[in-house]
Amino acid sequence: MTEYQGRSTGRGRRVCVVASRFNLMVTERLVDGALVALAERGVAETDVDVIRVPGAWELPVAARLATERGYDAIVALGCVIRGETPHFEQVSRAALDGLRHVQSTTGVPIGLGVLTTEDLPQALDRSGGDVGHAGVQAVEAALEMADLARTLRDGE
Repeated sequence: MTEYQGRSTGRGRRVCVVASRFNLMVTERLVDGALVALAERGVAETDVDVIRVPGAWELPVAARLATERGYDAIVALGCVIRGETPHFEQVSRAALDGLRHVQSTTGVPIGLGVLTTEDLPQALDRSGGDVGHAGVQAVEAALEMADLARTLRDGE
């Protein structure tokens, strides 16, 4: 039996961070954490691009366009906070389904760092607060999957 598992190493990888500007207080924390995590894992600053979009709804389109630029992985970051209308469910579902579709149809790994929370304190807790850092976790997942993809495709 052969077992495969990627490593969250970034040396030689090109990564695109696609980030929503909506709920900027949270998304900036996600981006900052993701950029630090990329650097700590060996991704050269010159191999990282950041694309800003208005909100989570636009993340799938930007991610799809980014796949055409030869990135090894994409890190999608955003924050949708529940409100008093069904808008939360519609936007969060569309963003997550869209990112899943982009990943599955292109084969480019997407680290998911899109928070869907009940309120701002929960979002802050998940963007470097008491519960962890979704931006860092998205980087780790994206790099691990990029490494696994390279191993499976190229036999490295």
